[in-house]
Amino acid sequence: MAAGARDSDLIGGMADGSRPQDLVFVLLDRFTMLSFAGAIEPFRIANRMSGKTLYRWRLAGEGGDWATCSNGARIALDMDLDALGRDEIVLVCGGIDVQAATTKRLVGWLRREARQGRVIAGLCTAAHALARAGLLDGRRATIHWENQDSFAEDFPEIELTKSVFVIDGNRMSTAGGTASIDLAITMIARTHGLDLANAVADQLIYSSIRTDQDTQRLSVPTRIGVRHPKLSQVIKVMEKNLEDPISPATLARDVGMSTRQLERLFRRYLSRSPKRYYMELRLAKARNLLMQTDMSVINVALACGFASPSHFSKCYRAHYATTPYRERGSRGDAIAD
Repeated sequence: MAAGARDSDLIGGMADGSRPQDLVFVLLDRFTMLSFAGAIEPFRIANRMSGKTLYRWRLAGEGGDWATCSNGARIALDMDLDALGRDEIVLVCGGIDVQAATTKRLVGWLRREARQGRVIAGLCTAAHALARAGLLDGRRATIHWENQDSFAEDFPEIELTKSVFVIDGNRMSTAGGTASIDLAITMIARTHGLDLANAVADQLIYSSIRTDQDTQRLSVPTRIGVRHPKLSQVIKVMEKNLEDPISPATLARDVGMSTRQLERLFRRYLSRSPKRYYMELRLAKARNLLMQTDMSVINVALACGFASPSHFSKCYRAHYATTPYRERGSRGDAIAD
């Protein structure tokens, strides 16, 4: 099926009401319960509200026995990574340490199913698995904000967005958490109409259905608890320029104030200097890269605007009370939404 086909043609399945849409949820090791539940519950409710079996589903995973989610709960599976029916939609559910969960067998299975023209979605961090299999090359995609830095480094050929979900041809991806609800409701609306989709949302007490134009993170003013337009503007510029930091003087000039005024603004609202705040943003990105990629410490340092590994290590230790090398060794404990 061509990537340029209309989205509504690809996620419908039973637009004429002739038969149920079959779904296969692939649960990766330590998948996120919220993303999985947020995806499957709207389809269950759609069946209930319509009085018909509009959707059917099976749970799959390597081994075909049990899948363990990130909160420790175990879910019984219906099947191994077997061959699927012609029209089944695959929704891969990711979570913690998706790199380790993306096994060679999973990648091979995804590639085989993709060759059938199948619609495949990556929920939460599972976009990484789809990308590793080459299923997102040249497409738009999204992933949980905590994994965006590592994803961008690993897959530069993919157009990464900050949207809550993305539908690009026969590929779908969500940012995690409640974004699965938005995607599922969108799928229901495109196949069975807005009335049913809204009824499902009401049952979920979900009063604001987001679209693929909505971003996954809170706005800068909401996130930092400050509604000062010039401060928000400066922070947005900082967040977009972590590899090549911009001087405080240039940041101040671009928003029409002096460097001293910018300093006072940061200290008044954030209790730190612009330089310190910028450093913390860069170190947070560095930590994500150390925990989620195999990039060398030197390359991580360069990607976060540090001219030398020694300076990077010194700043990292001062902020996190550990070295980048020790942090890399503890990444098995990294947490994803």
